[in-house]
Amino acid sequence: MNTVPENDEKLREAVRERYSRTALEVLNTGQITDESCCKSGCCSKSDSDLVTSDLYSSAEIGELPITASLASLGCGNPTALAELKPGEKVLDLGSGGGVDVLLSARRVGPTGFAYAP
Repeated sequence: MNTVPENDEKLREAVRERYSRTALEVLNTGQITDESCCKSGCCSKSDSDLVTSDLYSSAEIGELPITASLASLGCGNPTALAELKPGEKVLDLGSGGGVDVLLSARRVGPTGFAYAP
């Protein structure tokens, strides 16, 4: 998306279309050719920024379904900042490919809950 849509409904539709296109591409081809948010320059990337620098470790990504990481259009890693403990509840709004909710579910364990609408 090169320009910001003029109204809220157009913006919501543009976001829905982008996520849908990416998810379908991953499901149909097992890969993604479209660039994610950060790769296209819409988010800042700084070596000192925990939220956007080296988003996930190879160990974290290695434990997830490949389709989750491929379909992720995220620009940050909120799980790097969250101090989640077993038994806690997590709500991941705008969950994209589900990377953060899957990682959060592992951290809160079987006595906790991780939701992604």
